[in-house]
Amino acid sequence: MRIVIFGASGGTGRATVDRALAAGHHVTAVVRRAGALVVGAAQEARRGSGVRSGLAAVVVADLTDVDAVGEAVRGHDVVISALGTSERGPVSVCADGITGILAGMDRAGVHRLTAVSAHGAAESHDRSLYCLALWAALPHKMRDKERMEQAIRDSGTDWTVVRPAALNDKPYTGRYRTGTDLKIPLTAAVGRVDFLLRESVNPAYPHQFPRIAA
Repeated sequence: MRIVIFGASGGTGRATVDRALAAGHHVTAVVRRAGALVVGAAQEARRGSGVRSGLAAVVVADLTDVDAVGEAVRGHDVVISALGTSERGPVSVCADGITGILAGMDRAGVHRLTAVSAHGAAESHDRSLYCLALWAALPHKMRDKERMEQAIRDSGTDWTVVRPAALNDKPYTGRYRTGTDLKIPLTAAVGRVDFLLRESVNPAYPHQFPRIAA
């Protein structure tokens, strides 16, 4: 498949790029600045200015540039959004970014979208200890995720929004749980698994919000 990944320079984006390449897909990794992409095993294949076979890096400095986003996604089968930020104050990275991505997809005629959000957004805020702790620590990020989710809900895309528990960088084991009604305990952190890729290639949750937990 031809897959375009936004947020490719972040932890989840890098892991998804690397696993998609390992599975033999053609990947376009969208980054905000040249040189931002560093991808696990793909580092070993760099030769001068080239990168691993099957990988193209495209710089789109501003995701509100619909023309640039449209050109980046044109000709692809699926878009993966792994947008996020390490900022802790008021943010709109996910909401603003997805607005540009959706407009670019519409312009390019690409319809399949898989996006990563977070458990605790919107109706998944179940007042559990996990959600209460998450909202106490990261309220601005969670509001940004909710605005992003609403934009996706309102779009005409064939979407899936994935809501993982907290993500960490533990070694990948391939063992994790998924479902739309998983209970997420306070200690439910999970490594950066392959579910975004799996759901993009073989959708099992169209127009749904599956959760991921260890």
